[in-house]
Amino acid sequence: MSEINNKILDKLKRTNERYCELEKLISDQDVLDNNVLYTTYIKEIGGLAKLSEKYRELKDIIDQKNDAEVILGDGSADKDLKEMAEEELTSLVEKEENTFKEIKQLFLTENKESMKNVIAEIRAGTGGGEAALFAADLFRMYTKFAEIQGWKTEIFDSNQTDIGGFKEIVFSIEGDGVYRKLRYESGTHRVQRVPSTEASGRIHTSAATVAILPEVESVEIDINPTDLEIDTFRSSGPGGQKVNKTSSAIRIVHKPTGLVVKCQDEKSQHKNKAKAMRILRSRLYEHFESMKHNERAEERKSQIGSGERSEKIRTYNYPQNRVTDHRILLDLFDLENIVNGSLDELVSNLIKHYEEVEFKRLIENG
Repeated sequence: MSEINNKILDKLKRTNERYCELEKLISDQDVLDNNVLYTTYIKEIGGLAKLSEKYRELKDIIDQKNDAEVILGDGSADKDLKEMAEEELTSLVEKEENTFKEIKQLFLTENKESMKNVIAEIRAGTGGGEAALFAADLFRMYTKFAEIQGWKTEIFDSNQTDIGGFKEIVFSIEGDGVYRKLRYESGTHRVQRVPSTEASGRIHTSAATVAILPEVESVEIDINPTDLEIDTFRSSGPGGQKVNKTSSAIRIVHKPTGLVVKCQDEKSQHKNKAKAMRILRSRLYEHFESMKHNERAEERKSQIGSGERSEKIRTYNYPQNRVTDHRILLDLFDLENIVNGSLDELVSNLIKHYEEVEFKRLIENG
């Protein structure tokens, strides 16, 4: 067996052990009484079930292969038995290789993080009012893509300009495999076009940042209530216009990290607080994951070029009808359809590239 397959088998074994542990945990009365914890464990079991099943299938193939090899190495075994064992061994070797290929794909698609919903944040960058309009275009692009995928979107917070752009907008996307498909959208997006406000017809370059954060359950990250500073304020519309006479908007500061979250989309203070906590959990998760990456050099290297916010990942060139993803050197001359939500070709190419990178990292780091 190759070294890479040995590493896969070792990781599979640990995955199966976790699956067996979870099966016991969901029978525990304390877990049964805790609906949030029970739901979290059930989701994790669902993500590990296929891998655990494949591990048992692979173990059975390896055991049969070992038995056949013992017969072939037995000097006292008769000729007919050895011929049968040799024939069986050839079939088992092929079956083993095919099973390893299936498992490789499962490691990526059944990863519990890949199945999460997301909190998406889009912010205007350089380019003033044109950058805000571009941020609004990106928001429409993702919501249209979500609609095509059958996903649900919900705005959490926004800061709209007088001309219809967004200085920033925060929203959730819920559905099947959202994070797997959108995780590589994080980074700086750049647009090259003639702004509607430009009389001379000069092409301007503007930018907006996109952050795609996996949404985490309350049991996945521990937030001490004493670490939070919670304020209320009045919601406002474009240009600072007051749209709510009551203090229903919420601002939460996580004192240990300095992270600040606000939410003013709902008229209810309670609903705004619940949404703000969802954003905070996702930002804290990203914060702590980034710390882990920085502490581990190999893992940090694996993140280079995978959508860090400071990196220009994509350019939307309107005069040339071209969208370029700089990470995978992909040019698509279909800008109008792409900005109207036809992201499938971009997304599938990014997934293919980064899942190959991720699989190597996953196995090498154990």
